[in-house]
Formats: sequence, structure tokens, C-alpha cells
Amino acid sequence: MSATLLRGRLMSFRRAPDNASDTGSYLYEDDGGLLVEDGIIRAVGSYAEIKAAAPADVTEIDHRPYLILPGLIDCHVHFPQMQVIASYAANLLEWLNTYTFPEECRFVETDHAQRIAGLFFDELLRNGTTTAVAYCSVHKTSADAFFAESLKRGTRMIAGKVMMDRNAPQGLLDTAALGYDETRAVIQQWHGTGRNHVAITPRFAITSTPQQMEAAQALAREFPDLHIQTHLSENQDEISYTCSLYPDAKDYTDIYAHYGLLGPKTLLGHAIHLSDRELDAISEAGGIAIHCPTSNLFLGSGLFPLKAFKRREKPVRIAVATDVGGGSSYSMLKTMDEAYKIQQLLGERLNPLESWYHMTLGNAEALSLADRIGTLEPGTDADLVVLDATATPAMRLRMETVKTLGEELFLLQTLGDDRSVVETYVAGKAMKPQAM
Repeated sequence: MSATLLRGRLMSFRRAPDNASDTGSYLYEDDGGLLVEDGIIRAVGSYAEIKAAAPADVTEIDHRPYLILPGLIDCHVHFPQMQVIASYAANLLEWLNTYTFPEECRFVETDHAQRIAGLFFDELLRNGTTTAVAYCSVHKTSADAFFAESLKRGTRMIAGKVMMDRNAPQGLLDTAALGYDETRAVIQQWHGTGRNHVAITPRFAITSTPQQMEAAQALAREFPDLHIQTHLSENQDEISYTCSLYPDAKDYTDIYAHYGLLGPKTLLGHAIHLSDRELDAISEAGGIAIHCPTSNLFLGSGLFPLKAFKRREKPVRIAVATDVGGGSSYSMLKTMDEAYKIQQLLGERLNPLESWYHMTLGNAEALSLADRIGTLEPGTDADLVVLDATATPAMRLRMETVKTLGEELFLLQTLGDDRSVVETYVAGKAMKPQAM
């Protein structure tokens, strides 16, 4: 494969920023060069420096004056929920029972699962998202369709066949044994195939019996390096119902801990309403609380105290996510726009460096994948997004007065969407689908 030299303004985080003016937390090259070969970033620096050392036959792509960043990362999304996004409901449980569960029953059909998988990947890549952590449906066909599409696109994805054996329609239930067997089959078929990662996925404690939680525990013991994803404390009614199903547990978090499902690769969707005991338990285990701002606002679930979780004596690791289809946008830019507003309502400040750190390196660190994605470091995967802060008339007008990189990032976050994504690169290949 021939080498490619991308030219543009480069930005990549080295660490979490301490404040809005922490220039030491990131790399920035005003006229940068990024050398890509065989899907890997080989060199990064000034254009003149990288050009001088590049092979004579290198293919150049000039993205000036746009920003080139690592591809965006979405840590919690439901691929079978594309056709229930923007469904009117009062709260989480009503939304699940009225729209989501009936829709997910359709994923027993291979043709339907494959069609939605193709459209799902189109939407991610159109919005600059190159890695996502996805829930499939309970049906193995849905996981097969998801991972086959990922393999075709060459993306690094994490996903799992949902395990659920109660409190859902008959067409959406497995059993403890079947959930174990099919998850194990998905792992054997897809984990490590291409850039695919399989996650152990008990949907949440409401839809899994103690026997199925034990089956998930057995999988976690058998495959200790895999991610585990589930939901936690999104909604007050959900919390009460869950605790009634597990009366011996100290609280909701203790259910997962009891079954050995709380650890440094445990991804806890939502995690809004948590006691100090639960926060301490998550922190001590190294678990990750995943903030899903557009979903939390759309379903009225609550305001995630991101800043408060971070500054605790025992801080909690944080990731951010769209949570489509409870979430109302596939765009990580819109996700962080709403995250900013939630912190404003809580009397906190979320500066643009923090937001962009979370979308890139922060989420990669949360997934224990920062050695592969989330930066522009040589040796990492060439998953990239090219961004235009003048993509719409309103953005162009505002950019006339923008004077700093931080202001530009905040403008992209606040007014940007898929139109701001000039190109999305997956393992060095331009992959942004064109809008129909």
C-alpha cells in the first residue's frame, strides 16, 4: 500500500487538560503533515518536516485550512434503535416498552439487521465517528450483521449481543443458557476478526434473571480481557424496580459487583443517580460511568454531575456517548454541546478542551484503547476526522470573529454537525458517505 501524506492543521491530545488555556495538554501544528501507510500513522509534525522525509511517490491530500483530529469515539449507542430515534414518550420505561422493544424484535430477520447495520455505519462515519461501543439486539443475527459490516468498513468497533431473559416481549428474550452460548459463539466468531472487539452485554439487571447474571459472570471469568457493558441508574423508577428484583443487594451497583461484572473494562451507561457508596465502589473497581447527555435530556432522566464525579476524593472515570436512539443525534459534536449545557445547569463549566479531549483521547482511555485510537501518535491507527468550522453560513459569520483555537473548537461543538465533517478516515482510507 502506498503512503499518503495529509496536510492540514493538526490537533491531538497528550493528556487531559487542566484548564481552558492548557496548551501543554495537546499537540497543535498550524501547517501539519501526517504520514499514513498500511492504515497506520507513521509520522506526524510540521508539513515541511514530514514532506522532506516522506517517500518520493507519496500521495498528498491537502486539507488546509481544516482541522485534522483523531476520529471521534462514541462509548454507548444502540444500533437496532435507528428507527425509534425521535419517538415521543414520557420516560425511559415507557419509551422502552412502547417503541424500543417492539422495534428490536425485528432484528431476528437477517435482511433487516444487515440493512440497518449498513445505514448505521453510514451515519457514524458521516458524523466523524470511527469507533463506537454498540448494543446489538438479543438475536445473534444482529451481532453478526454488525460485525460483518464493521469488517467490511475496516473500523475498530466494540459491540455485543444483548443478554435478556425477562421483562421484555417474547420475541426479545433468550435464556441464561442461550445468552451464554450465543455470546460465546459471537466471541469466537468475531472477537479479533479485523478490528472487532466483542463486549459481554447483559442489557440491565431488570431484563436479566440472577441465573443470566451468573452466565454473564461465567463469560467474564472465561474472557477476562473483554469489555462488559450494561446500564445503571438512568431513571428513578428503573432504580426502584431493579432493587425490588434483587432485594439482597445493597443498591443497584452492588448487583453488578455481586456477579463479578464491575471492573476496569465495565462500561456503565448513564450512571446518573448514584450514592456515595456506589461511586466509591465504581471508582475502586475502575469502572467507567458513561455520560449520555442528549438521551438524558430527551427522556428527562436527570443531569449527570460530570465535574462532581471527577473531583471526588475517589474520582470516577468518565466517558461520553450519543446513546442513539434514546439520544437524539448521531453527532458527538451535538453530544458535547448538550453536555456543556447540562454542566451549566449544575453551576459548572465544561471548557472546549475538555469536551474535545473526551471525544478523542478521553474516550480511548476509558476503553483501554489509547495505544490504538484517540490520538495522532505514530504507530496508532489512522482513524481521523477532518473538520470545517465554516461549514454553514452561521458558522462562517461567527468564524470572522474567532481568534483562538479554543473558540474554534467551541464553535464546532456548539453549531457543528455532519456538515462540518469534511472527511472521515478509517485506517487511512477516506470513508465519509455522501448524504442522499
